[in-house]
Amino acid sequence: MLSITITFLDLWNYSLEILVNATCTSPVNNHLLNYLPIQERQLFLDVCTPVELVFGETLNIADEVIKYVYFPLTSFISSLVEVGEKQSLEMGLIGNEGMLGATLALGNPKAPMKSIVQGSGNALRMDATMFHHQVKNNLVISKLIHNYLYVLIQQLAQTGACNNFHEVKQRLARWLLMTQDRTNSEHLQLTHQFLAKILGVRRSAVTIAAGCLQRQGIISYNRGQINILSRSGLENSSCQCYFSSVNAYQKTLVISK
Repeated sequence: MLSITITFLDLWNYSLEILVNATCTSPVNNHLLNYLPIQERQLFLDVCTPVELVFGETLNIADEVIKYVYFPLTSFISSLVEVGEKQSLEMGLIGNEGMLGATLALGNPKAPMKSIVQGSGNALRMDATMFHHQVKNNLVISKLIHNYLYVLIQQLAQTGACNNFHEVKQRLARWLLMTQDRTNSEHLQLTHQFLAKILGVRRSAVTIAAGCLQRQGIISYNRGQINILSRSGLENSSCQCYFSSVNAYQKTLVISK
């Protein structure tokens, strides 16, 4: 008998594909832009510049004026809260499901958090002034961006609760799922030291959590590379926060249409 396994990621991507095909004829590799009707999306694309984002590159500094907004295509970006000179905690991970700089739509030109590139790759970049003009003068674009902001607020609250209440193993599984969603790859270049910094825990805690996932056959780890062997295993090991964030994204942005 033929056995078919459908993962949560498969269902998410399938629903996005249906939505994109129903609204436009030439989608780009950014799900947020693909929620726009083709006319409004083309307005965005006409004033965007393709750029290559490099790992470790700082795109925004907290409380400084935002110069550009970014729509990741194959790259992904971390939004970090810095505590002191050497400590930081990731509060958001942005890939081709969204954008960096959406808070400009609220009328404040300054970045709320530091943002750095965590995964090298391509993105579309738009001047901050032009983005503000697009949001101000097009109701469809404005509605989508404000609904996306609502999703970001939900995700910030979810991340705060997750960091406080859930075990490191659950949080690590959630972060690996989010990263795989944005890279579409089972092979991730990550060190325990890097993961400890992102999750805001000691390196030894990451080592214990990763070791547990490896013994269960969910991941393998060797010299700074984590290989995801079982997507379903990661989903079972993660807390409910991962699914809540994905569901909030889909429900809210579908409503915006």
